Amino acid sequence: FYCNIFSSLPVGKARQGLRLREDGFVMGDGTSSRLGPQHFVMTTTTANAGRVMQHLEFCRQVLWPELDVQLESITEQWAQYAITGPRARELLRVVIDPQFDISNEAFPYMAVRALTVCAGVRARLFRLSFSGELGYELAVPARYGDALIRRLAELGKPFGLVPYGTEALGTLRIEKGHPAGGELNGQTTARDLGLGKLMSTKKDFIGRELAQRPALIEPDRPSLVGVRAVSPSATLFGGAHFVARGRPAVAANDEGHVTSAVFSPMLGCAIGLGLLRGGLARVGERIRAYDPVRNGDIEVEVCHPAFIDPDGERLRV
Repeated sequence: FYCNIFSSLPVGKARQGLRLREDGFVMGDGTSSRLGPQHFVMTTTTANAGRVMQHLEFCRQVLWPELDVQLESITEQWAQYAITGPRARELLRVVIDPQFDISNEAFPYMAVRALTVCAGVRARLFRLSFSGELGYELAVPARYGDALIRRLAELGKPFGLVPYGTEALGTLRIEKGHPAGGELNGQTTARDLGLGKLMSTKKDFIGRELAQRPALIEPDRPSLVGVRAVSPSATLFGGAHFVARGRPAVAANDEGHVTSAVFSPMLGCAIGLGLLRGGLARVGERIRAYDPVRNGDIEVEVCHPAFIDPDGERLRV
């Protein structure tokens, strides 16, 4: 089901997984956590949860009916909150019962554990981050969800805790270079997104053969890059087309497009992710982001997709 290896995942760990459609294009990604030798919890992109569950059931019933495996959707059984930022661990230590050690040494990045919070309420803790900061996801049975979020809000005041919404999360994930909806548009391959190394050469997986079609492995296919506006006052639009400087903005000169764009408060300018012919080999080059529909025509610099903390040091502190 996933194109990368999961047989080596130990109990108490999570791993990023990438799944392909039968035609070799990316279906989506997510994490799978191994809570026990035969007990896994899989997450998906929210909007695709139903479709992924349907696909899993198809695989179980039609492709591999001989496997002894059961699937359950637990979305409504658990309330799960992302707690991120440099002081996330400090806040969690106030909530999680004291017998559980969540230090960096005892509970490193991508660790998972069943534990208790607030004097005995069972919970699951996942050390995951979509925002690029030190981050956790804390899950409790749904009936405790309202009480937990109120408790977190109260205890978090001394730590400067604030809620953040999907627009803020979108900015954070673009700054970190995480592909999401705009990049996982049904027309991109793992190689396009810089995730080709996740495609195992040691096992079979859905989409493996058709992902090798000549058109999908051409070296000049547009691939994922970051772009930042050269002028701090310029606005970058999602959907803008990449055109080389000095060339007419016509279809014949189209070299890709912006898939996601935001203003980055950290960088002080508009940034985005995009699919560009030549990809990361063009880092440092300046090109045009042309959008005739919204009168956009600005100069951008091609960057690595991870604008902030490219080595992931903040995730592991």
